[in-house]
Amino acid sequence: MKFADTKVADTKVADTKVHVIVGRGATASKTALLLAEDGERVRMISRTGGGPEHPLIDKVAADATDTDRLTELTEGADTLFTTAAPPYHTWPELFPILSASLLTAVKRTGVAYVMLGNLYAYGPVDGPITPDFPLAAAGPKGRARARVWEEAASSGVRVTEVRAGQFYGAGAFSVFSLMVQRHVLEGRLVLVPQELDVPHSYTAIGDAARTLVAASRDDQAYGRAWHAPTSTLSVRELAGRLAELAGAPEPRMEEMTERERTLLAYTDPLWGEMHEVLTKPGHPFVVDYSETEKILGVSATPVDDVLREVI
Repeated sequence: MKFADTKVADTKVADTKVHVIVGRGATASKTALLLAEDGERVRMISRTGGGPEHPLIDKVAADATDTDRLTELTEGADTLFTTAAPPYHTWPELFPILSASLLTAVKRTGVAYVMLGNLYAYGPVDGPITPDFPLAAAGPKGRARARVWEEAASSGVRVTEVRAGQFYGAGAFSVFSLMVQRHVLEGRLVLVPQELDVPHSYTAIGDAARTLVAASRDDQAYGRAWHAPTSTLSVRELAGRLAELAGAPEPRMEEMTERERTLLAYTDPLWGEMHEVLTKPGHPFVVDYSETEKILGVSATPVDDVLREVI
């Protein structure tokens, strides 16, 4: 019988570990491949049933808010990873539903729980930001993210969270990948909804995945949060390095005005949500990931190596 035809519990043989990943994006896919390449079985759950091809990766189309179905698919696994998130502008309404379903499935099955988070929960702060900073966000998206972690951490389950900065690299879905990357490679004017010359911490997709895997395998990782490795530079510097590596013209860049963001919000609700997550004017947004490097053994991939994958 094929792996896809059975419950997770029926496929565990000898000491082979089995993991469930909720989500199918770039970080989920990279995490699944890292586990599978180590000989561990993976079940990826998403609404579309998408994901990378590998003999040890089983892709299942299912809704993670269907708690009974999620529990069935998780039964017998060692770890439940979640990289999933509702559409950006629906976080306050839908994140509690998704996170409650995930947490219930974890409680029912007793699996270890590894969450992918981000930095919104801290709110506007002065860096460098460490994982023990208070989750003091006042906005709805930041508070939604904070509650997901607070409820899991206080639930009594074996849980850890990896918090990543703005993603970049092959497959990333972020301001840089959507608004900067393609325009730079095509030599077009770049409009960015952030300050062009203020340092900002970026996380490579592969580094987030490697941190998720490392955290899942280290008993010290549970009961607290970790920062995925980052590289800190301004968006102008990052765009310039991309252009140089690609042989593209020097980037022409302008900061998007608040009025422009407001007008765009009439066409896409994403733009109306940007104001909450913009950093303080003139303030660098710097992440300290030294504990991740020291304890989990994961370092940041050199920026040029990440950008070469994009090219």
